[in-house]
Amino acid sequence: MGRFEFGEYRTLALLGAGGMGRAYLARSGSGRLVVVKVMHAHLAAEPLFRERLRREVQAVRAMTGPFTAAVLEAEPQAPLPWLAVEYCAGPTLSEAVAGYGPLAAGDLASLGAALAEALTAIHTAGLVHRDLKPANVLVTGQGPRVIDFGIAKALGDGPASGPSDEALTGSGDMLGSVGFMAPEQITYATEPAASCDVFALGALLALAATGRNPHGGGTAPQIVYRTLHENPDLVGVPDREWTAFLTRCLSKGPDARPTAAEVGPVRR
Repeated sequence: MGRFEFGEYRTLALLGAGGMGRAYLARSGSGRLVVVKVMHAHLAAEPLFRERLRREVQAVRAMTGPFTAAVLEAEPQAPLPWLAVEYCAGPTLSEAVAGYGPLAAGDLASLGAALAEALTAIHTAGLVHRDLKPANVLVTGQGPRVIDFGIAKALGDGPASGPSDEALTGSGDMLGSVGFMAPEQITYATEPAASCDVFALGALLALAATGRNPHGGGTAPQIVYRTLHENPDLVGVPDREWTAFLTRCLSKGPDARPTAAEVGPVRR
């Protein structure tokens, strides 16, 4: 891979690529490690995309709190729009659960409270994450960090235009990840809202508690069907209180779910 420079940041390695662009490990002029996310050229050619990106970057940079990865700098008007995000060292929650097993009740409560605080910061900034999942939560020495705002959407930005292949294939590049998408996010019944993130939080905590996705495995259409029509599998969560709490988070209807701000005090 060739080396690229974005402002003061010089790339070191390609971390991955998705529907929105590529992510690079980079180093600042002062030696700080960051993640630089660079948008695809075909998206950069769309004025509406650039304007939405500008507004959403402004909102993300306004977020405060210890449990979200900070956006340090951004150039939404560059030929290839990019943003530099705080680098957080640690395994993903997926890797941690796979390596060490499901979390005990106390650790699960701490995780839920931290992630609820992160979501509250995101929603207060006027955004909905839309892709909260174990791979987008890093377990660091300072606690969990929510990362990857690549498909974050400004609240009130208008409804999505309709379903696309990504919603059914589970690629997660544009719309979310099957198994963690709320029913209304799958069906486009409403525009993405904060309640979608609470549904994803419930699915994430259920997986952390049991080692299983509460909507099962198999093909993406099978998981989508269970998400829309069947009750979540919560066998193995610590107790009845946890079962009742996660059932609320995973309600089919968004109005029955708690807000992120309500989740934190409940789980402490």
